[in-house]
Amino acid sequence: MKLHERLRELRSERKLRLKDVSEVAEISVPYLSDLERGRTNPSLDTLQTLAAAYGISVHDLLEGVEFYGESGEGALPKGLADLIADPVLGAQLSPDWVRTLSRIELRGKRPEGKQDWYEIYLHLKRILD
Repeated sequence: MKLHERLRELRSERKLRLKDVSEVAEISVPYLSDLERGRTNPSLDTLQTLAAAYGISVHDLLEGVEFYGESGEGALPKGLADLIADPVLGAQLSPDWVRTLSRIELRGKRPEGKQDWYEIYLHLKRILD
C-alpha cells in the first residue's frame, strides 16, 4: 500500500471527513486532499501531526506502507517478482541486484515479463563484471 492509500484508509476507518481531520490536525482540506491523492508527500512534522490526530504513533501510521526502492514483493514491478520467485533464476539475484533492477525503466516503460527482467540482468551483469 502506498502512503496516500494508507492516509485515506485511516480516515475512512474512522468515518471522518477531510474537514474533520483538517480541524483536528490544523491542516488545510486541500492539502489533506492532495496527500490522499498522492499528489504531494508530507513532511515528518505533518506525519506526526496526522498520527496525533488519529491517536496513533507515526510507526503505526506507516505500518504496511511501501516506500520507493523497497524490495518487498508488493513494491516490485510486474515480472520482477516472478523472476525473484523462480527457484533457479531468482537464486542468482542478490538484494543489491533486486534493488537495482526494480529501478530500471526503458524509454519510460518497465519490462513486463520474467524473461525480459532476466535478460536485462544478464546484460548488466556482463557489462559490470
